[in-house]
Amino acid sequence: MNLQTPANFSSDHAHRLTPADCSRARLARDARFDGVFFVAVKTTGIFCRPVCPVVPPLEANVEYFDHAAKALQAGYRPCLRCRPDSAPGSNAWQGTDTSFQRALRLIDEGALQHASLPQLAERLGISDRYLRRLFQERLGLSPKAYALYGQVMFAKKLLHETSLPITDIALASGFNSLRRFNDAFVKLLFLAPTDIRRNRSANSQVQLTLSYRPPLNWPAMLAYWRKRCITGLEWVGDNAYGRQISLRDPHTNKLAKGRFTLTGQGEGEPLQLSVQLENPALLKTLIARVRRLLDLDADIHLIESHLAQVPGFAPLLTPGLRIPGIWHPFEAGVRAILGQQVSVAAARTHVERLVHALGDVEQKEGVDNYYFPEPQAVAESKLDMLKLPNSRRDTLKNFARWYHEQGEQSPMSDWLQLKGIGPWTLDYVRMRALGHTDVWLAGDLGIKKALANLEAVQGFDAELLKPWRSYATFHLWNV
Repeated sequence: MNLQTPANFSSDHAHRLTPADCSRARLARDARFDGVFFVAVKTTGIFCRPVCPVVPPLEANVEYFDHAAKALQAGYRPCLRCRPDSAPGSNAWQGTDTSFQRALRLIDEGALQHASLPQLAERLGISDRYLRRLFQERLGLSPKAYALYGQVMFAKKLLHETSLPITDIALASGFNSLRRFNDAFVKLLFLAPTDIRRNRSANSQVQLTLSYRPPLNWPAMLAYWRKRCITGLEWVGDNAYGRQISLRDPHTNKLAKGRFTLTGQGEGEPLQLSVQLENPALLKTLIARVRRLLDLDADIHLIESHLAQVPGFAPLLTPGLRIPGIWHPFEAGVRAILGQQVSVAAARTHVERLVHALGDVEQKEGVDNYYFPEPQAVAESKLDMLKLPNSRRDTLKNFARWYHEQGEQSPMSDWLQLKGIGPWTLDYVRMRALGHTDVWLAGDLGIKKALANLEAVQGFDAELLKPWRSYATFHLWNV
C-alpha cells in the first residue's frame, strides 16, 4: 500500500505524512526524511530516496511508498544513483506493536534464513497465522516476502561497496544457492548481479557506508564509549570506534570471530564501516547489530521535537544524542551486574579484569586482542580476579549459568528469578542491548537527582516523555 492513503503511512499520529508532506520533503531533499519514504517515478519505473540528486520529476509522475519493499512489490526498481539499499531504516512506519517490531528486527538479522516461519512465530510467542496477519496489515506483504526483499537489497549494497566474490555475497545475503540468488535478483531488481558489480581489487576487509538521518552527535557517543572502553576488546579514537566481536552461526552453533571499526566523516555524512569476519554468511546479522549498537535508525528530529515540548525539558536536551548500545544481551547483563553501586571507572575495571582473564585472546601486530567471555567460561570460573562481595560474584555466576543453559530463546523476564537481579538491571539491558525506546530507570540515582529539579517546573510530568523515555534517560544522564 502506498502513501496515497496517508492514514496508513504510520501508526504514530505525531509523525504521519501525507503525499503533500512527501512532496515538500523530496523537493527540498530534506535528509530528515531519508528512509522514511521513497519516491517512485511512474515514467521511468525507478524508485529513489527523497535525497536523490537527480532533477526532481513532476508531481503527477510520482507516487510515494513508506518502505522500499512496497516499491519493489509494485514493480519499481531501485535507483542506481541514490541507491535505496543505502537509506537508513525507519522506525516511524513500524507502529507500536512490540511483536511486530521484534519480528522486523529478527528478520533483518536473518532469522528466516536460519529458521522457518512457525519457528520464528514461536520465538515471538505468537502464532504464525497472527504473524502473517501483522505483516499484511502493516506492510501489505508476507514475512517471507519482506525477508526476501531485504536479502536482495542487502546483496545490492555489498555488490556496490565491497570486493567480495558474488558467491560470498549470495551466502552473506542468506541465499544457499547461487542460482536462486541470481533468479531473485533479476526478478526483483530487473538487473543481474554482474550489472552492478564494480571492478575492485581483492581485499580481506569489507568496507561499507552506514547512512542515518541527521542529527547524529558522534562526539557525544564516542565520549560515552571512551569512559567505558575495555582495553583489548574495544578502541576509541578521535573520530572512530571499534571492537572485537563474535557471532554464533544458527546452523552449526559455531562462533565466528571478527572485528569492526566505525569512522565518522562529518555531520550528515555516512559512517564508514570496516569489517573482518570469519563467516561471511553472518555479515547481514553483524551489520544489523552494528546499526542497533549506534541507534542509527532512530528519527532523532522526531524524538527531540517531542521531548522539547515537555515543560522544563528543552534546556536539558543534547542535540543529536542517541542510545549507545551494547553488543549482546549477555554482555549487557554482565556490565550491569558489575556496575551495580559502583562508579563508571570501577565498573570498567571489573569488566576489564573479567575480559582479560576469561576472554579468548589473539595477537595482532604484537597487541593482545580479546573477545568478550562466553557464558560457560564465566559460569565455570571462581571469579577470583574480581574484587567484589561474594554475593555479587554469585549473582554473576548464576546469571552466566542461566544464559549458558537457557540462551536467548527464554524470556528475559526470567532473569528476575535470579537473586541479585532486579527490574533496574532488566530495564538497563532492554535499553542498551535491545534498543527499547521507552525504558524509564526511575530508581536510578542520577535520574532521581535530575527529577528533583524538574519536578519544580510547573506542568512537568514524566509520563509526557513517553514513548521516548529511554532517550530522556540519556539526556538526563548527560546533563
